[in-house]
Amino acid sequence: MRAIVELAEKIATEAHPGQFRRGGSIPYIEHPRAVVSRVGDDLDTQVIAWLHDVVEDCDVSAENLHRKGIPEKHVSAVLLLTKTKGLDYQSYLDRVAQCPLASKVKIADMISNLADNPTPRQIRKYAVGLERLTRDE
Repeated sequence: MRAIVELAEKIATEAHPGQFRRGGSIPYIEHPRAVVSRVGDDLDTQVIAWLHDVVEDCDVSAENLHRKGIPEKHVSAVLLLTKTKGLDYQSYLDRVAQCPLASKVKIADMISNLADNPTPRQIRKYAVGLERLTRDE
């Protein structure tokens, strides 16, 4: 399983070259790295954390991930985390909440975003998201 985590890191690193975080000085790959650091020792969530933005923000498809050897359960979670046009934020959160792996990564993603100079609007958005994904149902 460690090999799949390393493969996911390699795919993410190759997918995000030349991309930068807010402010333009921090390489984007540092964001997935920060999300990985927040999901703990669970290797499944580490794979998803490395890949959580590659389908949404890069020229990578689910088929690419499958071809490169990423297992279906990880690709499915990445797709749940991928925002799609026409899906409002609450529906997106409801979709993510259906998968414990995706939820854990999304929570770590929001915490990472909150640690990265968020705007007041982003703070409000992530507060809604964290409340939804940590709610006992």
